[in-house]
Order: sequence, then structure tokens, then C-alpha cells
Amino acid sequence: MTKDNIIYTVTTGIVCSVMVFSAINFNLANPVGPMKGAFAHLRLPDYFRIELTVAKALGVLALLVPVVPRKVKEFAYFGFAITLVSASIAHFSVGDSLLFVVDPLLFLGVLIASYVYSNRDTLPLPEIVTHRGNPMTANYGEKR
Repeated sequence: MTKDNIIYTVTTGIVCSVMVFSAINFNLANPVGPMKGAFAHLRLPDYFRIELTVAKALGVLALLVPVVPRKVKEFAYFGFAITLVSASIAHFSVGDSLLFVVDPLLFLGVLIASYVYSNRDTLPLPEIVTHRGNPMTANYGEKR
């Protein structure tokens, strides 16, 4: 297993674990940690909890099932990114402490790492083309 595969596996595992934990925890009668009453505290309607749970479950399946098409996985990454940014904004808007505002953004960083490393084998690297042999004037991806 290469370094890139390990980074992808670990970051994807972290993202999926956080999404599964939060989706399950939102629906428990006695949630673990500060999630008790979180939707009411953030002024979100209760039905949104159900929508978010379904979306997170589908996103986790999209990322973990190998036969899912690449475009579907990209939608899952994008959906998780919107969820994490929205969580940060929601916590900020109700005046929560900095920890609650920054926490989703830290997981956004892990999500971005997972996405970047998932694309490592499919994205072409930029080709360095020098201008008259001078590498200081290199153009990336531009051929002359």
C-alpha cells in the first residue's frame, strides 16, 4: 500500500466515521455529547434532522462502495463540504464558542484531503514546458 493510498484510506475513514456518528447521534433519544437539542439550538426545523441523516447515510455509502461511479462520489464530497461549511456558519450565527465554529472546518480539511487523494490516480499532473530552456519561465500545462 502506497503513502497516497494510506492517506486516502485514513482521511476517508475519518470523514465517514464522523458522518455516521453524527447521523446516528442526531436520532438517539439521549444523544452523546453536545448534540442534545442541537437542532433547536441552531434554530433548524426538526425534519431537517431526518433529511440530513438520509443524506449522510447515502454519502457514506457513495464513498465506501467501490463500484459507485466517480461523479456520484464527487456529489457526496460536495454535499459533505456544504454540510460542514453550513454547520460552521450555523454555530457562528447563534453565537457558539470558537470551538464549535472551527470544529466543522477541521473536518472540512480532512474531507478535502480525502478528495485530493482519491483523485491522485485520475488527475494528470501539470506538464512543465520551459520557455527557451529557462525553467524560471515555465508554463504549466501549456504546450508551445
